[in-house]
Parts: sequence; C-alpha cells; structure tokens
Amino acid sequence: MNVFLPAAGCGRLLLSASCFAILAAVAPAVAQNAPATVALDEIIVSATGTPTPAREIASAVTVITTRDIEQQQRRTLPQALATVPGLNIVQTGGPGGLTSVFMRGTNSNHVKVLIDGIEANDPSAPNRSFDFGSMLTEDIERIEVLRGPQSGLYGANALGGIISVTTKRGEGPPKMTARVEAGSHGTFSQSAGFSGGDDRFNYAFNAAHFRADGTEVTPPNLVPPGRRINPNIFDNYSYSGRLGFALTDTLTLNWVGRYQDGQLRYTGDTGFPSRPSPYRSLQNYAQAFTRGEVVWDPLAGRFVNTFGLSYSRQDRGTRTASAATGLLGLSNQSLGERIKFDWRGNLEIAKGHNLMMGLQYERERLDTTNLIASNGNKAAWLEYQGNLQDRYFLAANIRHDHDDSYGGHTTYRVAPAVIIPGTDTKLKASYGTGFKAPTLSELFIDYRPGFNFFGNPNLKPEESRGWDIGFEQPLFDKRLQLGATWFQNDIENLIVTNTRRDSYANIGKAKTKGVEAFAALEILPQFRIRADYTFTLAKDEIARQELLRRPRHEASATATWAPTDRLSLSATLVYVGSWVDGNRDFSVPRMRAKGATLVNLAAEYKATDRVTVFGRVDNLFDKRWENPVGFLVPGLGIFGGIKVAIGG
Repeated sequence: MNVFLPAAGCGRLLLSASCFAILAAVAPAVAQNAPATVALDEIIVSATGTPTPAREIASAVTVITTRDIEQQQRRTLPQALATVPGLNIVQTGGPGGLTSVFMRGTNSNHVKVLIDGIEANDPSAPNRSFDFGSMLTEDIERIEVLRGPQSGLYGANALGGIISVTTKRGEGPPKMTARVEAGSHGTFSQSAGFSGGDDRFNYAFNAAHFRADGTEVTPPNLVPPGRRINPNIFDNYSYSGRLGFALTDTLTLNWVGRYQDGQLRYTGDTGFPSRPSPYRSLQNYAQAFTRGEVVWDPLAGRFVNTFGLSYSRQDRGTRTASAATGLLGLSNQSLGERIKFDWRGNLEIAKGHNLMMGLQYERERLDTTNLIASNGNKAAWLEYQGNLQDRYFLAANIRHDHDDSYGGHTTYRVAPAVIIPGTDTKLKASYGTGFKAPTLSELFIDYRPGFNFFGNPNLKPEESRGWDIGFEQPLFDKRLQLGATWFQNDIENLIVTNTRRDSYANIGKAKTKGVEAFAALEILPQFRIRADYTFTLAKDEIARQELLRRPRHEASATATWAPTDRLSLSATLVYVGSWVDGNRDFSVPRMRAKGATLVNLAAEYKATDRVTVFGRVDNLFDKRWENPVGFLVPGLGIFGGIKVAIGG
C-alpha cells in the first residue's frame, strides 16, 4: 500500500505556469460573451433525494453556494462550513490538520459525507469518520448541510445528519479560469479550470494546488525553554472532472471523478504526560472518488431511473519522527476502499405526488498495518413526497439495511410542513431514526499479544431517535426572514470501551438537545446581513456529564455589500463559546476550554470583464486561541491574488 506523490517542486511550478499559459493559448478560440443568468428559487436535493423547492422542505438545511465561497474566499472545506448553524468544527491546527465536525451535539462519526453522491467516510479510520481538513473548495458548486437523523434515506452513519458536496457542472460556451493567491503562513495556491456544455454534452475539469508552510500550531507554553517550535507544512494537489452526455432523449450518461494527494508535516508528541516533539512527523495521503451513472427516463420525466456505480479509495501513511534524532520511522499504512452499486427511481404518481425508491449493495474493505477485513451491506428504501394545494407538504421514508456482520436494521423519517395563508409562515417538524454500523476496526481489530485489546464481532449498531420542530417567517416582502428550530436526539447502544478495557461494547447512551435560530435581512439588493445562533446541550447519560468538544453557545454573522457592479465586500464574525475538552494528550481528561470570537474580511474588484483582483484578512484581531485544546487556530492572515476568466 504505497502512497504515490508527485514531485512537489515540479508540480507547483507546472501548475502555476500552466494556469495562465493555457489561457493565453486558447483565448482566441473561446467565446467572449455568455447569456445572462436567470435567478431561480432555491432548490434543495439532499433532504428528499430529488430537487425540491426550499419552501416545501421541513428539514433543517443550510446551503452554501459557489458564490458564497468565492465572496468570502474560503479555500478549504472547514472554512466554508464555519458559519453553518448546528455545527462545531474542530481542527488540529491550520490547513490540512485533522478536522472533525460535530452536528447537533452528535459524534463526529455520526455525520455522513457525500461528494457527488459518493460516500466519503473512510472505512480505514477507526471510527469511520471523514477528515474534512484536506479538501479544497475550488471545484465546489454547492454544499448542503442536512441536520437530524437521516438513515431512513441514507442508511448507516447518518445519526447526526448529512453533508453533501456537489462539484461544478459545465454549462454554456467554453470557459477557462485561473487563480493565483499568496499570503500569510507561507500560503501559496493556484487553480485552473475548463468547462462548458449544452443540452447534449457538458464537461468540467479543475486542478488546484494549495501550500501553507508556516502555520503555527503548537502553543508556546507547552514547549520546554530552548526547544524550537516547528510550524505545520501542508501541501495538497486536487484534480476533478465531470462529464455528462445525453445519448438520446431518454438515456443520459454521467461521470464524475476526484483525486487528491498531499502531505502534512506536523509536530507530534513524545512521552506521557507528553511534550511536543522537537521534530516534525509526516503524513501522506492519496484519495480517489469516482462514480458513473446511467439515467433512463422512459416517460418524459414521470419515471426517472438512475443506475450508479461508485468507488472510493483512501490511502494514508504516517511516519513518526524520533524525538532524539528527528529521523522518520517506518510508515504506518492504512487503506480504505468502498464500492457501491445502486438504483433509484422517481415516479410521479400524480401531480404533486412522487414516489422514490431505491436498491443498493456496497462493500467496504480496510487494509492497515494491524488488520485486513471487509464487509458487505444490502439495502432497499422507499419515500413518498407530497404537495397538497401548494400549502401542505410531506416527505416520509423507510429503509431496511441488511449487513453481513450485524444483520437487519430498519429506519424511517417523517417530515411535514405547512404554509399558513396570509402570513406565509412555514411551520415544520420532523421525526426520524438513525443508526451507525460498527466499524471494521471495532469488529475485528486484534492487538494481542502485545496489548490485551481486541475487537468485538458481536457489536450491534448505534441507534438514535431524533425530532425537531420550528418555523420560518418572511416579513416586508421577504426582505426580512426569521426562523428557529428546536431539536433533540436520543442515542443508545453507543460503542465504547468495555468495563474490562480489553474490547468494545454497546454500553453508551447520550442525549443532545438545543435550538437553532436565524435572521436574514436585505437592507438593499446589494447589502445583506445574516445572523445564526445555536444552543446545544450534549450529555453522556451514563456518566451524567457533558460530552467533550460541544460548545453550548455558537453564533455567526455575515454581511455582504456590493457598492458597485465591480466591487464586492464581505465581513464575517464567528463566535464559539466555552466547552469541555481534554488537554493535548488527555493526561487531564476534562477541563474548561475558552471560547473566542474571530473576524474575517474579504474584498474583490473586477478590474475588467476578464480580470478580478481580491484580498482578505482572516482572524483580523490576531486572536490566539486553541481549538481543540493544545492546538492553535492560525493567527492574523493577510492574503491576495488575481483571477482570470475567458469565455463563458
């Protein structure tokens, strides 16, 4: 299991030069003008599995568009998710650091991540979580964050919710784009893209590189006097492609692929209680995701069938530096693979009434230094979606999974909503069940005889029941919108270490509850403000204490202003309240961690129809803050660059 990386220096130089060289070469052949874009009502896909107007959705969903990402200049996925209500993002240092997302107080491995419909949770990770830290945003079209148990539609590992990432699809005349950016913390990034399409054929390709070689992560108070502090070095290359081809009016072929590789040089720990090492360790990774689809539409949109095949491979290697010599040790490798076959159908049984159905088979495999194992799962699901008089809306689903290890499991979800005439108030609610399958490590790991710890093949899935209820209220011709949602999740059979501390057992129990509220104001068409607040109380019901890394209070505010057609300004405030954490090595297992408020600014100016210059300031007041404890959030950062677009 080798991780193959390109020659870093050569790759950076080639990508940087090609961004503009390619543009110059093709410019004469690319169309100069594009048709005007028509604004449409917001559409949500993840909540029901099919495109649905947002006003008909009862679930709590946040949508982040490519325009949001560009306007705020968020270069990594954790940055893009920072203002989403109901989420707590924990990153061990700056870009590339291990990043976990806790949704509505549930565990980080209770969030299912989809990239273009491909499950991205890593089968080789001990808890099957997804590391958000290494994903760039350059090719992202939209992100949907769907909160609450979603196993009725999405199966295992969706107790907390879903984060669905969709990459850009080509449309219109051929278009070339390029971007170069540099700034604080040794940051240098570039990207290039080529896209286009019509009714029959569409294409989009993107390449991006991101390097930050001066990110200070280690708090100085943890380092003995005289010992040097090494910043993190993160280097990432990402490549993606998307194709669509309509063979006939009833048959379409789609393909999407994504590959990224890179490395993180980071400061590990030595001893116990530990101290940060004087030398950097190394983690390499290579990730590949691909999916092919055949879409068959025999009844002019009334019965759309999608047959899909997905494959993912995540390969990681870690080499720990010797505290005495700095030499890197042998690589500790891990490989996770998943292949999935699926069919889903969308049948319009009457106007405003649809029946969705699906079948799937998937198999996952892990190959690590300590374990080789695999497992299979079969599932079938059914969902009804209804719209009555354009006032009453309902989505209800049921799903049955049968796993090779733990047998059968059935989940469901019901989500009604109603629009009150006159006031246009939307009242909404949902109730659903969820489950998380035991990981391959939890089932089969065996560290004996060196350590008396082994997996438990008799583990059952973790289970949850969750509900929410809320409202949304537009005022002043929808220039002001208010809303709030109350939620609760009850989780049982949590997989934790048993009382003998030699294996795993289903003995944990937790409850999370809280409220999410928002206000969005359009002062002028060019000036908008949005504020979000989340209160979360997450408790271990067995130990009767708060769960780690779940702040009770979080808030954010974003203001965007376009004073002219060429100038765009953005300001973002993110507040995270105090929470319970352990120290860096958990020699102190519980302590109160301080909260913080961060302010980010961004601006872009369209110098010509083709050229845009931009700049941003992250952590404006240089807040020195640890999240999690023992790892600094990057300090003040100033960045700037240029974008070029030709055609489209």
